Amino acid sequence: MKALFNSRRHQYLARISILLIMVTLIAGIGGCLPAAEYTLSISSTLGGTVAYPGIGTFIYPEGGVVLLMADPDEGYSFTHWSGHVSTVANVNAATTTITMYGHYFITANFVYGQLIRTWYDLDAIRNNLTCTYTLMNDLSSTTPGYEQLASPTANGGKGWQPIGNWSVTFNGTFNSQGHEISDMFVNRPDESPVGLFAAVDVAGVIQNVKVMNANVTGDLAVGGLIGWNEGTVSNSYATGRVTGGCSTGGLVGYNVYGTVSNSYSTADVAGSTNVGGLIGVISDGTVSKSYATGNVSGDSGVGGLIGYNGGTVSNSYTTGNVTGDLVVGGLIGGSWGNVTCSYSAGNVTGNNLTGGLIGDKWGGIISHSFWDTETSGHNISAGGAGKNTTEMQDIVTFSGALWNIVAVTNPSLRNLSYIWNMVNNATYPFLSWQPVS
Repeated sequence: MKALFNSRRHQYLARISILLIMVTLIAGIGGCLPAAEYTLSISSTLGGTVAYPGIGTFIYPEGGVVLLMADPDEGYSFTHWSGHVSTVANVNAATTTITMYGHYFITANFVYGQLIRTWYDLDAIRNNLTCTYTLMNDLSSTTPGYEQLASPTANGGKGWQPIGNWSVTFNGTFNSQGHEISDMFVNRPDESPVGLFAAVDVAGVIQNVKVMNANVTGDLAVGGLIGWNEGTVSNSYATGRVTGGCSTGGLVGYNVYGTVSNSYSTADVAGSTNVGGLIGVISDGTVSKSYATGNVSGDSGVGGLIGYNGGTVSNSYTTGNVTGDLVVGGLIGGSWGNVTCSYSAGNVTGNNLTGGLIGDKWGGIISHSFWDTETSGHNISAGGAGKNTTEMQDIVTFSGALWNIVAVTNPSLRNLSYIWNMVNNATYPFLSWQPVS
């Protein structure tokens, strides 16, 4: 039945296209001038085809209006037409037209999974937590659905409802393609876990997500992006402010068996116990090639990058100020895990068990890692080596510790062949992938 329907639909659309072309031909005959002819070459990416006029090269008269109809395969979505698309009526529509004024090459583009274009689309993820989702544009306070779903007045003043919960977790893939999700408001001080996503399970993948200017408040396991993470987070960041109780972080609240890489947070973070600029708690998880620059405050277990580390941290750094009472460190508050090739350069203020890099350590190995004794205000740490500012800006300090680092002449001129870059005698090390500030 479906095949019959599709056959009749294609016949109908073909007749419409032929009619459009005939109208153009008649207009040309009326003017007694031969119409020029142009070629239209059509291709498609993986995940679909062009049902009409098809894949290949076709000839049409000048001014001819040609029907285009993209047809995605099962599980895929059409995204846009690319190439010579100046005369395509709507590049984002699967069914549209192109007017022939030259030789054109166009491509129908498809992606696997569902497309997100509004806050309504984003909210609908909770209805299928195992699918693949792709964000097609920025979401902000001007995007449809914001007032109803993510504003300070949404949901009775609670704002955005985090996707998933303790028992129903996200197991799909969410790719923002570098698009921003801005102005999200969450005010749920009695709820846990809290973030854009409440909980991401082992199979969950979160990538290329930019959470901008977020204002997030929760109870336990609170993060700007994810409250509770067991999945994979990469190339993602958060800015704004995050406030919570235990296990609060700028990007992720609680990370257990999960991995976070090539990510950062500039959010200011405030909490009670196990509070970090990037992640509140890591339990058997890993963090690599990541950093945090926001200010962090809490009571105990407070770190510029991580509040409590029970996993592995490598090639990461912090520059924000850290304030707490007990177990306070520039990079990590309390550590049971391993730390290598990392540093901190922010001011550290605490009353008990406070260190320039690590507040307190109960296990694990701290290797090839440093803190700035001048900017931190501390000459002691539960791990790492203290260096003055001049030494922290000397590449010999890091190359001598076997860091994968190279000197560049300008921060905007990156050498991506190395994990770390620095302008010798002028800057601290920075990650080669990170945005130019």
